[in-house]
Amino acid sequence: MIPVHGYEGEKVAVLGLGRSGLATARALEAGGAIPLCWDDGAEARARAEAAGLTLHDLGRREAFEGVAALITSPGIPHLYPETNKHIARAYKAGIPVDNDIGLFFRSLGSGAWDEMDQPPRVVAVTGSNGKSTTSALIHHILKVAGKPAQLAGNIGRGVLDIEPPIDGEVIVLELSSYQTDLARALTPDVAVFTNLSPDHLDRHGGPGGYFAAKRRLFAEGGPDRAVVGVDEPEGLFLAGQLAMGPGDDRVIRVSVDEKLTGPGWLVYARKGFLSETRKGKQVGSIDLRSIASLPGTHNHQNACCAYAVCRTLGLSPKVIEQAFHSFAGLPHRSQLVAEAAGVRYVNDSKATNVDAALMALLAFRNIRWIVGGLQKEGGLSGLAEGLPNVAKAYVIGREAEAFARDLGAVEAQVCTTMEAAVAAAMADAQSGDTVLLAPAAASFDQYDSFEKRGEDFIARVKAALD
Repeated sequence: MIPVHGYEGEKVAVLGLGRSGLATARALEAGGAIPLCWDDGAEARARAEAAGLTLHDLGRREAFEGVAALITSPGIPHLYPETNKHIARAYKAGIPVDNDIGLFFRSLGSGAWDEMDQPPRVVAVTGSNGKSTTSALIHHILKVAGKPAQLAGNIGRGVLDIEPPIDGEVIVLELSSYQTDLARALTPDVAVFTNLSPDHLDRHGGPGGYFAAKRRLFAEGGPDRAVVGVDEPEGLFLAGQLAMGPGDDRVIRVSVDEKLTGPGWLVYARKGFLSETRKGKQVGSIDLRSIASLPGTHNHQNACCAYAVCRTLGLSPKVIEQAFHSFAGLPHRSQLVAEAAGVRYVNDSKATNVDAALMALLAFRNIRWIVGGLQKEGGLSGLAEGLPNVAKAYVIGREAEAFARDLGAVEAQVCTTMEAAVAAAMADAQSGDTVLLAPAAASFDQYDSFEKRGEDFIARVKAALD
């Protein structure tokens, strides 16, 4: 646990008692603060009370009297589409509002770091797509290289729930826009921006607000080094804002769309080959084509970002390449579930938006595509480039018929349920085909999470093959 410092003897309200909220309350307590906990859900309150935490009804008129700060969970809206009522009252009372990420950066360096030969470092990864795989890949490379490392944030453990870092350790954080938007302290040593595509627009008041939330990771104190995907205008803008000149190697530009040139520090992938150049000279290269856990252009971007980070941490290209080959990948992200009779079964349930689904469609050929769910803002027109790879679509979800109509010229079968979709796709599949779950939609019309949706796909496939 990372004890939270700066609130010794003071009352701190904690709103939201899920995983991060409970960890926050315990970390505040460990640092000498008095956490006052609240959740509008009775079940969450009962869990907190059973854990020995003090409940404090934030709906009462005098709830914020004597409170030094309000710490809120990332899933609770603090501005758009409408400010949570408890957070709005804190604003009116002049109470500072923060989250566990802000507390983490505020408290992390308060240990005995002066006695360490190499103070711990923090790598923080954000972006629309690929941040989980990139974070896990960085962590994996460090572990394979024998470096102490922990993985936390939006993946793995809560940021305040990790062990106090030891000499030379690297903390790898995956951070969502919900987390970076509100944190009052953001000071990673290395910050990564993978890419940007429209997502969570209602929560951020539109695309500008969404990008602004991501950009805060690079603005609140500024990292020592930034790894920036430049294949979208926002990434190009961000890299330009951070660099002091064309050769500024504090900014590492990453691309999978084009060969990068210039005097700076550049990492790009073309036709399956990763290249690193500095001052116009190639200093490293890796053939990514044979790495089974990193298929497709989107995973090559993840590899480039992870490679760049690990190079800044002093690892050699050879060590990084060896670690790439032993990386198993993450569940629900281009996950190879099974292969039988020449047919591959791939679970990419995490492809909850059009851009992520497009990357999956471009990674495979002869696709039997299981798609559908709660469609996000913007429609499906962004999938056009990948549709030639689709042999047939099998549409799931409560609005499957309407979703199927939006697929245009693609042959589509309305299945509604995962059970029916898997059965139909398996019946049609021939050797050389890939049965791919890449929904291009949220899961909440039928499942509690994308994980549950992916687990259902895996169970149906395995049951049919057994």
